[in-house]
Amino acid sequence: MKVKVGKDIIIGDENPMVLISGPCVIENDDHPLFMAEKILEICSKLKIPYIFKASWDKANRTAISHYRGVDIDRACRIFERIKNEIGCAITTDFHESYQPELLKDYVDLLQIPAFLCRQTDLLISAGNTGQSINVKKAQFIEGEDMEAVVEKIHSTGNKKVLITERGNIYGYGNLVVDFRNIITMKKLAPVIFDATHSVQKGTKGGSKGSLREFIEPMARAAVAVGIDGLFMEVHDNPETALSDGSSSVRLSNLESILGRLMEINNGFTTFDTNTDDIIM
Repeated sequence: MKVKVGKDIIIGDENPMVLISGPCVIENDDHPLFMAEKILEICSKLKIPYIFKASWDKANRTAISHYRGVDIDRACRIFERIKNEIGCAITTDFHESYQPELLKDYVDLLQIPAFLCRQTDLLISAGNTGQSINVKKAQFIEGEDMEAVVEKIHSTGNKKVLITERGNIYGYGNLVVDFRNIITMKKLAPVIFDATHSVQKGTKGGSKGSLREFIEPMARAAVAVGIDGLFMEVHDNPETALSDGSSSVRLSNLESILGRLMEINNGFTTFDTNTDDIIM
């Protein structure tokens, strides 16, 4: 199964592994453009299709005092600048069912947060836009449970669905990735692996306590299993990031990490789980 995102990115089957990447949250008007430009340069050098990612509102921050982001109008203006000045595809998440309609003309991929992946109204509102959709699998369900999630979106007539694996909580501590979920979910849709959120420590989130040293090993394992895309939050200075700094890849390390991952990817033949035509 293959899904088209933006003008020319095809995700799934034997197409090149895509990178979805950027800072966790929009911090100001210029930082997202800086990050998009720098990451695009790296991806172009390594021949990796690239989708810029940044949240505009972190509505699920752990503490009320934590930085959330910007309003949706300002976010759309920033996304429009990235599209016009940098020229890459864009994704962002949302938390309420009225928001996809406001975002659809400014982004190429709508992302549904993991904690909200079973919320029917969110799934239906995203599906009704006709835009491509990336659903993050919740930390409390298994891969097979995503079939019902995908069916909710398909009920709108929209088949352009991706699924992201980001680990499960087996108790009160670390997130743990069951790599069998990647194989299971590839029968439903192309699968993205979130290498940065997968190393977060329980409910502490990525602002503190994440195990950044495991980002690359986890990503290497996921690439070997046969993912269709990689999700990585990246920041030029993680220590000062306003959200998820401790689970972000340092921008200066990104090229070398991706280079090693592509060595694995280029020598790997993915599992043939679905032969459907491209969904556009």
